[in-house]
Amino acid sequence: MLEGDVSVLNIKHTILTEVARLAYEGKLEEGRDKLPYEISPGPKARFRCCVFREREVVKERIRLAEGLDARPDSKTHNLVQVIEAACDDCQISRYTVTDNCRGCLQHNCRSACKFGAITIGKGGRSYIDPSLCKECGACARECPYNAIAELVRPCKQSCPTGAITMDENGICVIDEEKCVQCGRCVHACPFGAIGTKTSIVDIIKAMQSGKHVYAMVAPAWEGQFGPQITMASWKKAMKAIGYEDCYEVALGGDLTAYYEAEEWAEAYKEGKKLTTSCCPGFVSYIKKHFPEFKDNISTTVSPMCAMSRMIKAKDPGAVVVFIGPCVAKKNEVRDSELEGNADYALSFGEIRAMMRAKGVMLEPAENSTQEASKFGKRFGNTAGVTAAVVESLKEQGVDPEGINVTVCSGLEECKKALTLWKFGKWDGDFIEGMACVGGCVGGPSSHKKENLAKKDRDKLIAEADERNVKEAIEKENIDVNSFSMHKH
Repeated sequence: MLEGDVSVLNIKHTILTEVARLAYEGKLEEGRDKLPYEISPGPKARFRCCVFREREVVKERIRLAEGLDARPDSKTHNLVQVIEAACDDCQISRYTVTDNCRGCLQHNCRSACKFGAITIGKGGRSYIDPSLCKECGACARECPYNAIAELVRPCKQSCPTGAITMDENGICVIDEEKCVQCGRCVHACPFGAIGTKTSIVDIIKAMQSGKHVYAMVAPAWEGQFGPQITMASWKKAMKAIGYEDCYEVALGGDLTAYYEAEEWAEAYKEGKKLTTSCCPGFVSYIKKHFPEFKDNISTTVSPMCAMSRMIKAKDPGAVVVFIGPCVAKKNEVRDSELEGNADYALSFGEIRAMMRAKGVMLEPAENSTQEASKFGKRFGNTAGVTAAVVESLKEQGVDPEGINVTVCSGLEECKKALTLWKFGKWDGDFIEGMACVGGCVGGPSSHKKENLAKKDRDKLIAEADERNVKEAIEKENIDVNSFSMHKH
């Protein structure tokens, strides 16, 4: 069942596909317990130390695929979770002595250590006792041969909010109070020990119950699957696997830009500084790490929420599913304060698992289906939100000259801007914040890296007509009076 390469992605996608297949066939209850043995039949292990460990990893991944906590006894209900059975092969000590150690007589490393963690062994080689080491790094700085390496776990190193630590057994622990669900750690872990809950099973059950389930694809989709995969390709594939229809969230980008422009104009007049609200990772970052700016977040809803409200205004019984490269969107759908928001969010990998389970592929199609303006389509790029809002200001007769916008690509840049603001050293008017470097196109669950998809993305967007933001909204005959564009 697990064919070819036993990489983290192959294992993950195989499990997602098989869970989706069983759910479609109505055999999940009976097939769930067999799946670990089908993926790891033994007697020899393929990707862990033994088949028993392999099967335990698969069991925890199956639970996540069903939208459950990785372990039944889990003390956390975070969206991003540690697969404990897989988290056991990383170096526990942050500092370790490498083969570069020459066994010198000076022993600068031992002299630099104030905690007695370094002893000298056979041949004069240094040894660091992890139970005594305080990870100050003094030994590494003093070694003349650079023989002491600093080994920061990939998951911890990737986390921009300091949410990851290790317990006494060396197992990764995610602090829910700090985690903003950006998803960087999920793909940073080389052992696949961090995953996210998925909604595949719940979505399939909704389809099978007769509900109208709609898909909507994030603006970042263009270019991810090649220049021949168009919105028409998506609509055909989504209908083939059970969705009622498929929409372009870029149209929601147009809606968000138009109404956020009104909000910006009013705030600028009053001298109030604002931040954008379309990136849930950035919004969560402000709420958890810079709560003093919580009231400065734009009240205009995200493109995902705007499109969901539009769909539900047309079909009140609709179940709406967002599809994109974002992990944080899964957290946004859990926000009970956002009435009418999407019901579920899937990554590109998860929707492809649903397609594989039904034997469906994205097939080349003519690029003749356009719902959004180019500004809405660029919402997924760094500075794309700003460009769309500035365009909307112009369309509304407001001169954007003089408005100072700080564009932040990645949470590191967001932190810098917000810190300057906190200490009164930021002189801007608005912050466009994106949790991912490059914007949504650099999301953790992208099918292709931003630089690899850029050429195809630019080609597809260039084929769109020149309708402006307001025209895009009017062309779709959207009755904005039938739903709200604000959070409250």
